[in-house]
Amino acid sequence: MATEARPAATKNPPGRGATTRAAIVAAAEELLQARGYEGMTMREVAQRAGVSLGTAYYFSSKEHLVHGLYERLQRDHARAAEEACVGLTTLDDRIRAVLHTWLDEAAPLHGVLGSYVSLAAAPRSPLSPFSTQSTPAREAALAMWTEVVNGASVRASKKVRAELPRLLWLGHLGIVLFWVSDTSPAQWRTRDLVDKSAPIIDRLVRLTALPGGARVADDIARLVHSVAPWPDRSLTRVSFPADAGRVGG
Repeated sequence: MATEARPAATKNPPGRGATTRAAIVAAAEELLQARGYEGMTMREVAQRAGVSLGTAYYFSSKEHLVHGLYERLQRDHARAAEEACVGLTTLDDRIRAVLHTWLDEAAPLHGVLGSYVSLAAAPRSPLSPFSTQSTPAREAALAMWTEVVNGASVRASKKVRAELPRLLWLGHLGIVLFWVSDTSPAQWRTRDLVDKSAPIIDRLVRLTALPGGARVADDIARLVHSVAPWPDRSLTRVSFPADAGRVGG
């Protein structure tokens, strides 16, 4: 397959900077929806965005351009989730609010994000949610889930409370994988999965605070840590909804 010649990248798009990058991502979204990942070229993205090809290569490849689209979704979702969680104090309600707002924000991209998930699932892909290159996006997601847990008025063992944001993030990745393949109208099967799984998670978390729950808590902690190394800075506290409820010790 012939590939287009790649000019020198413009590291900092001239003029409006962030606005230019946003225009490039928006152009890529339109082309992805119209032609799919394989049919989109960086030259077409540049033309549609009204920028030079070198400026379009601020994103070093099509893969990273699609990642930029996902990062925009992540930022939009964080804002929507913050609003949705205000006033909610049960873990069940807060999990559902965050996941349903993600489904709302991602809905227009359902036909596009399959390409991203396929790329991210490849072995050693820099787009993998576990890769070094994805550290900023991963840490932002973990920080958001930390605030979801911190704002919930539910008792849990200390070990589970510490690992719960990571476990919820992993669960969110699973929801994304299910959603990408969901062909039901408006992906209602994914929403049904969210509604049925959130209360189960809430009840299981509460069980770890009961007598005899320590062994379950240890099993959960080992399970989460077996997936990948987790630096402590992944759970840096960020500003999210300032609800009164807090997780009990």
